[in-house]
Amino acid sequence: MIGKKDSVFDDKGKAQGILYLLESFDFVFMAQLMTTIFGYTNNLCLALQRRDQDTINAMRLVTLTKDQLQKMREDGWEILLNKPSCKIKTFVQQVSYLHHFRVDVFIKVIDLLLQELDNRFDEVNMELLRCMACFNPKDGFSSFDKEKVLKLATFYPSDFANIDLMDLECQLDIFIGDMRSDEDFQNLRDISSLLVKSVETKRDVVYSHVVLLIKLILILPVATASIERVFSGMTFVKNKLRNRMGDQHLNDCLVTFIEKDVFLQVSDDDVVNRFEEMKTR
Repeated sequence: MIGKKDSVFDDKGKAQGILYLLESFDFVFMAQLMTTIFGYTNNLCLALQRRDQDTINAMRLVTLTKDQLQKMREDGWEILLNKPSCKIKTFVQQVSYLHHFRVDVFIKVIDLLLQELDNRFDEVNMELLRCMACFNPKDGFSSFDKEKVLKLATFYPSDFANIDLMDLECQLDIFIGDMRSDEDFQNLRDISSLLVKSVETKRDVVYSHVVLLIKLILILPVATASIERVFSGMTFVKNKLRNRMGDQHLNDCLVTFIEKDVFLQVSDDDVVNRFEEMKTR
């Protein structure tokens, strides 16, 4: 409407330019490609964001999504071009255009996504998550697998020595029988509620090694998120103008940057007084 009606000449030119870009093959191709990719990854994204996390199915979706993206990379080029909104094959018949859209765009975008999934969900991480899911109390601990729980404990050698693993193995047999026979543990929905109920009923004293492992499971996502926040914050703190700062200075800056909500509650007067106290010492 802006491009056709009597508008300001500059606005009219911009509108016509934007319309030309929106109708170009480049835009339509990229829009169709991303729509297809988002379609394949949508279920996985939703599964990973659910509050009531089903880890086993989420890990299965990771594998299925990676397989589907790999299949798309190998066989999806012609299918994408033949879709109604992208059916302009004469445009990409020339070698230069064919190479650009297929290699530099189509394959590169899929490879980047596959690489990101591999980095975040490698075999070690996926096996760790599968083992963690064995403590899920839903449906009467139907996911419980003693061997996988013992394998999970081996990921924490500083907390579980060989003698501790032997004790844990014996505790697990008694623990799972106790959980399945006690009505207080029948309607639990997640691992955090299992830990709370265990503390309330003093099971943390009876099954000390089991409860320690549950605590480590619950701490892991928080620790991982904290590490990601630190690396993300580092790109802001240690920029080109401050790339020679020492480790201690960097550490202090990162703490104040990441925990800025806490430090914003500290008044300037308190900071000044603190520095004055340090000077007098």
